[in-house]
Amino acid sequence: MAGLVAFGLFGVGCSTGGTGTRDEGPAGSQPVAQITQQPSPSGTTPPVRRVDAVRLLKGDPKVGERVREGLKPCAGKAYPVDTSYGSMTGSRTADVVVNVMSCADSVSVGTYVYRADDDGSYKNVFAAEVPAVYGTIDRGDLVVTTQVYGSKDPLASPSGSEVVTYRWAGDRFTEHDRVHNDFSRAVEGTDGDLPVQSEPVAPDPADEPAQPGRD
Repeated sequence: MAGLVAFGLFGVGCSTGGTGTRDEGPAGSQPVAQITQQPSPSGTTPPVRRVDAVRLLKGDPKVGERVREGLKPCAGKAYPVDTSYGSMTGSRTADVVVNVMSCADSVSVGTYVYRADDDGSYKNVFAAEVPAVYGTIDRGDLVVTTQVYGSKDPLASPSGSEVVTYRWAGDRFTEHDRVHNDFSRAVEGTDGDLPVQSEPVAPDPADEPAQPGRD
């Protein structure tokens, strides 16, 4: 079962294996964008600074050319970009997870994590560019899910998924946990691929085996 061809999976630092080729590691030295801080509630949760995700992506040299070229509005001025904010790296400002989708089928083609520096700039500290990849923040961890497809799988019905949990350690994301899921095909309306069940037929007496002691 052949998987979809990956665009490439990269980040910063050391590779820990998994879906595609992945590099995680320390943040790069090049600032991506300057964002103005907005007021936010006080407490232990770092303040959320809203960002222009499209601007971050277009100014980030770590974003692949194919993703950058495909980053266009789907309808009107709406870009196919999801943005999440949360605390993962211990920064004084919330980290940003950006997922980029394709306009044609709404499948995510890239996941990126940006960490805020003290000077207000953002740096790419994680990147994954493969088809059907999506990153989320879960209780301080980065959770990256990638759908697994066989050679004949339709887009809506992957064969399984890889769910990898990353934790920030020092100055990089490292793999903490990995779960592989295989999806059942039993309830997906594949009756055409199953053997045809015939109606039961009563046995012909002539076909019954002879019983001992009978003429």
